[in-house]
Amino acid sequence: MTALVPETEPATAPAAARSASRTTLAAVGALARFEARRLLLRVPVLLALAGYAAWIGWRTLQPWDDYPVLQDADRATQGGPLLVGLAALLCANHAVLRSRRRDTERHLAVLVLPQGHRTAAHALSVVPLALLTAAGVAVQFTWEALKPGAVGRGSVAELLVGPLTVLLFGAIGVLLARLAPSAVAAPLLVVLFFLVFVGAAFPFSGQETGAAWFAPVVGGPGTHPLPSALLGRPAGWHALYLAGLALTAALLAVLVSGTRTRTVRAGLAAALTLTVLGGVVQTGGVPQVTTAARLRASLTPEKDQTCVRQGTTAYCAFPEWTPRIGDWARVVRRVQSLAGGPAHGQRLLVRQRVEARYGLYDDAALRPSTTPHQVTVGTSWGGNRVPEFSTAVAAVLVAGDEKTAGELCDGRMVTVMWLSLAWQSDPEAQLRHVRVDDSLTGPAVVLSRTEPLTMTAGQTQVVRALLHQPFYGVAARVKAHWSELTKPRISTARAAELLGVRAGAGADRCE
Repeated sequence: MTALVPETEPATAPAAARSASRTTLAAVGALARFEARRLLLRVPVLLALAGYAAWIGWRTLQPWDDYPVLQDADRATQGGPLLVGLAALLCANHAVLRSRRRDTERHLAVLVLPQGHRTAAHALSVVPLALLTAAGVAVQFTWEALKPGAVGRGSVAELLVGPLTVLLFGAIGVLLARLAPSAVAAPLLVVLFFLVFVGAAFPFSGQETGAAWFAPVVGGPGTHPLPSALLGRPAGWHALYLAGLALTAALLAVLVSGTRTRTVRAGLAAALTLTVLGGVVQTGGVPQVTTAARLRASLTPEKDQTCVRQGTTAYCAFPEWTPRIGDWARVVRRVQSLAGGPAHGQRLLVRQRVEARYGLYDDAALRPSTTPHQVTVGTSWGGNRVPEFSTAVAAVLVAGDEKTAGELCDGRMVTVMWLSLAWQSDPEAQLRHVRVDDSLTGPAVVLSRTEPLTMTAGQTQVVRALLHQPFYGVAARVKAHWSELTKPRISTARAAELLGVRAGAGADRCE
């Protein structure tokens, strides 16, 4: 029997080590679950989640959001989780410092879990909150994607930014508690975040290259949606960078807490590698293939577009926007049905155009087309974009092309605006929406994707008077006097007379 003892002792040591390791992991898991429940029930976290839910509801229920572009909708999910992340930073930091505040650290030191393992449990306790945020992101994006007017496609990497931001902020809170064990350190960091990013109106907004990508959230939706092939955002590398940074902060907190095992050191080295790799690649700039695609889409969109003919009008759109052709066609039919003379059956070309040469956030107007009977339509729809497009169609029917329409300053503007507004359910409200200053009196600039049109105070008065007249009576006069109403240099007073209303003095003085 004694001869067997030396043979069994080496065999039992690894088994005992494995049993101790499983016990430690189970204890870490139990503590992580306990801290996760406490974290989710903390007042700042509950308020942040309530605010986040309200933010999702407010965004998705707006009437202008009935026609989302999904490659913008995925980026729109990234702002709300910042609030949850800041709450996670504060509360995770507060939880780690609990033993210091209550003077129980000396009692915890004699338990089975050393400080490093307890730190790991605190870092893991943020994971359920991140998963809850991921559920919010999924709800928000799915809500947008299921809307009948949705077009485009989203990116999984863009959708991961929100949950990864919560993980990162929670890990930073844990690390800060180990590096600076003070109750004021985390609140000061949150204040600094607001001063740098919110107070400075997001210093990286409008940038799509360089140091901007070191921030957790880089830019929101662009001024005008672009086809997904033109975005050129390193979303996958940015998600890798955030994941690596969160893991680095968590493992560094464990290392600082005294657990310097080979596994922790190897994990920290791997996390740093991921962070550096993602951080370097994401700042590499817009790929050349994307730059070439942007140039082609801006100057020769017909090379990338699909054209569909409905009635007398051809509609050319980027492939992701072809489901929206039906909405454009309904507007064109309604406007053209009110026109008289040859314009009533005029063949039109509605072409979707973008300006992507100067980045995602350029707000410059498109150059008006000189091609006869071509109407520009943008990539946004709903809200003000409907009367804007309606006015563009009416202006081309009256003036012949967009460049000439942009120079209108005579009585033809009365005809243009009546054609644009009369068929809509609330014409006066749409008149307000299509004017830059949202006014119903005085001169104003009329919204346009190309060069804007201009209305004088007298023309505004005449158009409003026409909108209060019986619809069919005005429609009959427009068709009967179409030739004279669309004649260059016709006065606003003469147009008003032909349409049966009165015009004020100085109605054609452009301002």
